[in-house]
Amino acid sequence: MKIDIDQIRELLAIVSATDITEFTLEIGEEKITVKKALSGVPQVATTYTPQVESPRLLPRQTTETKPEASSGNAEHGESNNGLVPVTSPMVGTFYRAPSPTAPPYVEIGDRIAIGQTICIIEAMKLMNDMPTEVSGRIVKVCVDNGSTVEYGQHLFMVDPKG
Repeated sequence: MKIDIDQIRELLAIVSATDITEFTLEIGEEKITVKKALSGVPQVATTYTPQVESPRLLPRQTTETKPEASSGNAEHGESNNGLVPVTSPMVGTFYRAPSPTAPPYVEIGDRIAIGQTICIIEAMKLMNDMPTEVSGRIVKVCVDNGSTVEYGQHLFMVDPKG
């Protein structure tokens, strides 16, 4: 199945009319990613992507918390002790690794840079790489691998000074 120009136009209209900042559509081996620039104007990139294993098969993993992680919970109005939350930009299924056999993108204690992919969120059978908008050190993974996440839910806590 091919992605046609009418589908691209419809996708651009949807992204333009919503708060969505990035959307990826995959049909067969074709992939279209629409990213909204700071100006709010959507930009389209199409790529050919070979088929890969679905992260859907990842086993559930438990998360660890180091003692220096935040004891507060920003979702309930409490302090984050200077930590910056990385939140989910969409509703979907959270995956820490690109495939069932691959190591997680990040672990507690890892330093991350702006734009670095730190997880995948599957939404409507589309796998969306999630780049971070903050740099620092991962101090907490807030959700279990394979869990459903909501828009705005905390995925990671980052120490920007770390």
